[in-house]
Amino acid sequence: MPTLVFTVTNELSFDQRMQRICGSLHRAGYEVRLIGRNMKGSSSLPKLPFKQVRLNCFSAKGPLFYLEFNCRLFLYLLFQKADLICAIDLDTILACYFASALKGSKRVYDAHEYFTEQKEVATRPLIKKIWLAIERFAVPRFQWGYTVNQWIADAFRTHYDVSYETIRNMPLNRPYEGKQSEERYILYQGAVNEGRCFEQLIPAMLEVPVPLKIYGNGNFINQTKSIIYNNLLEYKIELNEPLLPSILKEKTGQAYIGITLFDDLGLSQVHSLANRFFDYIMAGIPQLCIDFPEYRIMNQEWEVAYLIPDTDPKTIAAALNKLLDDSVLYNKLRLNCWEARKHLNWDSEEKQLIAFYERIFQSTN
Repeated sequence: MPTLVFTVTNELSFDQRMQRICGSLHRAGYEVRLIGRNMKGSSSLPKLPFKQVRLNCFSAKGPLFYLEFNCRLFLYLLFQKADLICAIDLDTILACYFASALKGSKRVYDAHEYFTEQKEVATRPLIKKIWLAIERFAVPRFQWGYTVNQWIADAFRTHYDVSYETIRNMPLNRPYEGKQSEERYILYQGAVNEGRCFEQLIPAMLEVPVPLKIYGNGNFINQTKSIIYNNLLEYKIELNEPLLPSILKEKTGQAYIGITLFDDLGLSQVHSLANRFFDYIMAGIPQLCIDFPEYRIMNQEWEVAYLIPDTDPKTIAAALNKLLDDSVLYNKLRLNCWEARKHLNWDSEEKQLIAFYERIFQSTN
């Protein structure tokens, strides 16, 4: 069977999305290798059926990191067997393009998000100009690709004349355990990055009577610590390191309310469809969610979240207290989660993923 190589810049141990994708393709008979980076304090790689590789870099962040990582990735790919190379997001796409072109390998672009429209890119003109140049050069050269929702797929079709498929970030289907903690708490899981509204969520917790537990790391972690400190909320807000997926699932299932918030300073946020939105559903817990288009569409069908029109701290606090105090509303959302989780899981997306890769190899045989 063909060898598929997937490339990311993040910590492999906590990347549930790539573990799902690579696991599914391994079970479908492909030889799969997932490449990430070795980070300071990286935990041991989990034992998974496909190969995992970490590349070492001297630089940890910023332009030098992306340049160094892509150079190292290019050299690594050049001397590895790879019938197909898949770039996950724009930050590995150049290495994947040049290596696949020289090797004659097939190539796929997996647009996990609209990279050039993330807040941390879209609000920095020079940074956006650089990434946009990379996007304009590379994306049209990737004939095959997929992304997480139809809006991003349509944007790529409009700007780059490529027809990418939609494969959503659904969690693995698993039996419902329903072991909520006796102590009610609110949970945020995922990247602690710009645009996730920690500037508003943390002050809102001054008016909410239960704790907030955050599990994650990212480019806004130091600012988040400062906001917690400045609001004297160390007693109520726990800031925890990322957890391995198996442990995180347990913590999520114990929570009372999940958090899915984004600001509107980037089209990637406005049209996001985050992994955590579906993870909360799979865990059977209602969530507080921003009323952006993709979430509104999902909620109109399933009503699993309490949507808010803005992320003002008072709006957030009032909504969280509504979920805490209104048992009729809360139990309605919870029951809807139990029903929705039967449908919003990886089973159907996995079939689309496997069919996508089968078509690529069939089209060139």
